[in-house]
Amino acid sequence: MADPITYDDFAKIELRVAKVLEARPHPNADKLLLLQVDVGDEQKQIVAGVRAHYTPESLVGKNIVIVNNLAPAMLRGETSNGMLLAATSGEKVVLLTVDDAECIPGAKIK
Repeated sequence: MADPITYDDFAKIELRVAKVLEARPHPNADKLLLLQVDVGDEQKQIVAGVRAHYTPESLVGKNIVIVNNLAPAMLRGETSNGMLLAATSGEKVVLLTVDDAECIPGAKIK
């Protein structure tokens, strides 16, 4: 187990529902996908290392869970403005998704 954190540490993380609008392979990296997501009040790009586990077509339209307030990072020449959440189960990577179609993009996760 990782070191424990306080509630105040956890409260700094803004988790939101994001709808994947577009997904495409990263032009300079075999393991990365570029996702355009709707987080309610804005659209942003997230670079995700899930290309070996998901096709771009399978992600479009999904409601995923993201860290919305992560500082931007440059990954192989593309800016990532957040991070999607995924679980690893053995060799498999599973995106955290929201099943309820009525959950709007941008909904806060608490």
